[in-house]
Amino acid sequence: MSGNSFGHTFKITTCGESHGGAVGVIIDGCPAGIKITLDEIQHELDRRKPGQSHITTPRSETDTIHILSGIFEGVTTGTPILLLAYNKDARSQDYDELKKLFRPSHADYTYLMKYGIRDYRGSGRASARETLARVAAGSIAKKYLKENLNIEILSYVEQVGHIKADIDMQSVSLNAIEENIIRCPDQKIAKEMISYVEQIKAAGDSIGGVIRCVVRNVPVGLGEPVFDKLNADLGKAMLSINAVKGFEIGSGFAGVELPGSQHNDPFIMQNGNVRTSSNYAGGILGGISSGEDIYCRVAFKSVSTINKEQATVNLKNEEVKVRGEGRHDPCVLPRAVPVVDAMAALVIMDHYLRHKARIS
Repeated sequence: MSGNSFGHTFKITTCGESHGGAVGVIIDGCPAGIKITLDEIQHELDRRKPGQSHITTPRSETDTIHILSGIFEGVTTGTPILLLAYNKDARSQDYDELKKLFRPSHADYTYLMKYGIRDYRGSGRASARETLARVAAGSIAKKYLKENLNIEILSYVEQVGHIKADIDMQSVSLNAIEENIIRCPDQKIAKEMISYVEQIKAAGDSIGGVIRCVVRNVPVGLGEPVFDKLNADLGKAMLSINAVKGFEIGSGFAGVELPGSQHNDPFIMQNGNVRTSSNYAGGILGGISSGEDIYCRVAFKSVSTINKEQATVNLKNEEVKVRGEGRHDPCVLPRAVPVVDAMAALVIMDHYLRHKARIS
């Protein structure tokens, strides 16, 4: 297995490199009859594209998406969908010197050891540019889930470095998330985050943080025991995103501090439905959705390429110094928000279709 595909019933396969001709995705298993326009897919891609603010990479890509198959007259046909976006602003010459060495914390060394060859231009296949394909596919899943099941997926920046926002997950809205360039719905804390990223960028450095994802109105019963638990697949989805170093569901690591008497979610009856009075489980019990909101946190490390001199080794096994070149984000979080959205949508969509097939 090549590891370039994700999902079972709703399955995507991505292709392309940072400085190749294009980045694309094939979606197999998409139901017929979903109304989707080019503008709807493009809207999600515009949230991810580079150059959208002064705290993101200045690389100028429109990420214009092309629908090459599987959608006819604005409706999915049930056949494989091919979406493609051509690279327009690749400056491969920025990486000429870097082909001779291994950049710290990049995939240069591991790719060369695994394949015997590497695309040094912007990390090639290891570049976060690949996430364009995920967002394109996720836009279709998001629309289906919203229109057919009223499932809403919202991700936002909760923390940048040491600056953390205390946000009510129940009331957060897309408008509040999109109101500022850092994509934190707490407008006061957002200003502090932006200022901090500006300082980090001016110093030639980078910084990481945490994105929280909330999935609302999820029906009971999604998830497959034992190894395809819904939380396990969400974990795999998020940990497959570039720069992700941590994932937690529900109370996560903080839950270890609570005794069971406090951490358990008591069942109650509410308007004739079984609910829980708390939700430390994060909407998943035994790997299966409980009907409560699903929420998780995703930790992103600081960007590896920085404008500071660092120690490394070259292809001749000599110890040398390297300083980052090219155009890079000082903080990936604002552009990673739609990627987290997309991966959550792909997992929920896949498990919904698997569940639907089981009970039909």
